[in-house]
Amino acid sequence: MDRGVDVAIDAFLYVFIDLKAFALFSLLFGLGLAMQYDRLATHARRAELLIRRLLALLAFGVIHLFLIWNGDILTEYAVAGLIVLPVLFGPTWLLGVAAAGCLLIYIIMPLLPPPVSFPAEAGLASLVQAANHAYGTGSFRAVLAFRIHEVSSIFPLHVFIMPRTLGLFMLGAVIWRTGLVRNADHHSGALWTAAALLIGIGLAFTLGTSARWFSGWPSLGWLDGPATQASTIILPLGYGALVLAIGTIDRGRFLGWFEPIGRLAFTNYVTQSVLLGWIFYGYGLGLFGKIGPANGMMLVVAVYLGQMLLSFWWLKRFRYGPLEWLWRGLTYGERPLFRVA
Repeated sequence: MDRGVDVAIDAFLYVFIDLKAFALFSLLFGLGLAMQYDRLATHARRAELLIRRLLALLAFGVIHLFLIWNGDILTEYAVAGLIVLPVLFGPTWLLGVAAAGCLLIYIIMPLLPPPVSFPAEAGLASLVQAANHAYGTGSFRAVLAFRIHEVSSIFPLHVFIMPRTLGLFMLGAVIWRTGLVRNADHHSGALWTAAALLIGIGLAFTLGTSARWFSGWPSLGWLDGPATQASTIILPLGYGALVLAIGTIDRGRFLGWFEPIGRLAFTNYVTQSVLLGWIFYGYGLGLFGKIGPANGMMLVVAVYLGQMLLSFWWLKRFRYGPLEWLWRGLTYGERPLFRVA
């Protein structure tokens, strides 16, 4: 593949996707947690069921983290959900204040002493070299052993990102409680305006800081770090506002195509890890480190389209995805209906 195409795709992913997708998922997870909280409002065991749901997710996350892929996000989401859950029982203003506090801590974190120590540059280079060898050529047992060894090196990243995760969880809950999602039609103009402003500011921060290597923008000095952190919050919020704004005029004609793959998000996430593990790890095709950004993008699109079609097919026959069904069963302690009547 042409080197210029690789560079262009790499830049696109760095500006629009890198760290922003995780932030958007965090926002949506918090919104979903608030939805579950409201749906169980009249249930005598509301707190117990929500805790069971998050503990089940934690168990899934630990299995995924060690046996499938150590880039797992389920474990952090489960831990963050357990931390946020008590605040959900408080007033909305408390959620808002806590969310703002967590996000502010994340934004100014580059100006503060680091909460944890990251591996030194030489140690990190050695770790990358060992990872390329273990993941690209190792057997399942060798890959598993290295994955377990590598978790301790990845742990500081989860600590570093946790304030943002907590803040976005609570912000998602606040957005749900305001009724913005349910009444988006009444706020169409404001949503379009918010999307334009947030995406514009987020892109300006991204291009002016961490993406300066190709944007050519001058340094912001000591503000570089906070602006970079802020960009990974502002831009995803703009994406969320844009999706809601499109929904006010789309009426499901376009966005409806993504509903099935979203309803099976948990199953699709883990399936991607298993499939891509086989493609990249040594016990499969061994392509780790051998695919550039352009070929990688084509692979991602192919997997996504395949999962979209399978999700359509699956939901015509079953009420839930396999993991969604299991998760629901573990939460409620009963076997949910599986097949569509």
